[in-house]
Amino acid sequence: MTALAGLFVLVLVGGGVGYGALQIMRIGGYEDYDGEGTGSVVIEVASGDTVGDIGKTLSEKDVVASTKAFTSASAENKRINSIQPGYYLMRNKMSGKAAVSHILSAEAKVGRVDIRGGMRLEDQAAPNGGNTPGILTRLAEATCANENEKCTTSEEMHTAAETADLATLGVPEWAVADASKAEPRRRLEGLIMPGIYDVKPGESAENVLRDVVTKSAAQLEAAGLPKLAEGSGHSPYELMVIASLTQSEGLEKDFPKIARVIENRLGQPAMKLGLDSTINYPLDKPTLLTNSSDRQRPGPYNTYLNYGLPPTPISAFSKEALRAAERPAEGEWRYFVKCYPDGTSCFAKNQQEHDAFIKEAQERGAF
Repeated sequence: MTALAGLFVLVLVGGGVGYGALQIMRIGGYEDYDGEGTGSVVIEVASGDTVGDIGKTLSEKDVVASTKAFTSASAENKRINSIQPGYYLMRNKMSGKAAVSHILSAEAKVGRVDIRGGMRLEDQAAPNGGNTPGILTRLAEATCANENEKCTTSEEMHTAAETADLATLGVPEWAVADASKAEPRRRLEGLIMPGIYDVKPGESAENVLRDVVTKSAAQLEAAGLPKLAEGSGHSPYELMVIASLTQSEGLEKDFPKIARVIENRLGQPAMKLGLDSTINYPLDKPTLLTNSSDRQRPGPYNTYLNYGLPPTPISAFSKEALRAAERPAEGEWRYFVKCYPDGTSCFAKNQQEHDAFIKEAQERGAF
C-alpha cells in the first residue's frame, strides 16, 4: 500500500514537472498565422513609430496574429528599420514573416503623392494629345489605393478646392484675402508646396486638401513666409507669385537672375513682364512656347498685354525659387531667353543683346 501510494505521488510529481516544463516552454511564445493572408486592409505608419508600434497596429487590424509575430520576423530583416511613415495596403491574417516581406515591398506603399516645383493644380495638355494629371487629380487618384474604400473623384477634389472655406483648409491667414479674390479654380495655386504627401485611401476631398494645405502652410512658414517679404517691396502673396513665375521660367541655377529680370521690369520705367508661362497657364499648356494669337488673347494672366504681376501664382514653387524672389541677383537685365538645349538662359540688358541671344539659341537648336 505504501509502495502504491509512493508510486502515485511520483506520477503526480512527474506530471507536475511535465506540466511545468510545458509552461516554461511557452514563455516567450506567440500566436502567428500561416500564409500570405487574404483580403486587404490599410494601415498607417506614423512618424516616429518603432517596429513594436507597427506590430501593434498590424495586430489591432488583424493583419498579424500578434505583435510578437511581426517583431520576431522583423529581427531577421534589418530593412524594416528604414520603413517610411505613410499608408500601407496589407492583407488580413498574414504570418509575421509574410507581413514583414509585404510591408517592405513597393506595392504595399499607397497614397503617396510627389508634388514637384512647376506643377499646377489643373491637368495639363500633353504633347501626345492626352493629359498630364495636375495636383488635384493626383491627390484624388491617391485616395483609390484600396478597392474596399470609396475613391474621391477628380471632380470632387476640384469642387472642394473651389468652394471649401480657405481658412478651414489651412490656408495661412496672411494669404486668405488674396486667395479669396482669385477665380475659384485658381484659389489654391501656389499654396501647395513641393514635397511628399501621404493621402489616406478613401478619405474625403476636403479632408485630403485640409491635410495637404496645412502641411504646406508649415513648409511656407519654415521657408520664411510671411516675414521673408519684409523689406522686399512686396507682400508675402506677391512674393509667392514671383516665386512661381521664376520656377516656371527656367532652371534653378538661373532663378536669381530670372527674379531680377522680373523686378527690373516691375520697376521704373515699367515694362510688361512678357512671360510665356503666364500665357499658357490659363490654357493649361505646360510648354513655354506661345503663338501670336495666344499672346493677343485678353485676360488677367496675359503679361504681354498687362503691366504688373498676374493675380495668383501659376504653379507650385520651391524654397529656392522663393529665396530668389526675395533676394534676386544684382544686375540690370530686362530680357532673357533659353539659349542652350539644356534649358540654360542668357540674360540681356537691352533688346539688341536679346536679339543676338535669340539668334544664337536658334543656331544651337535650343528651341
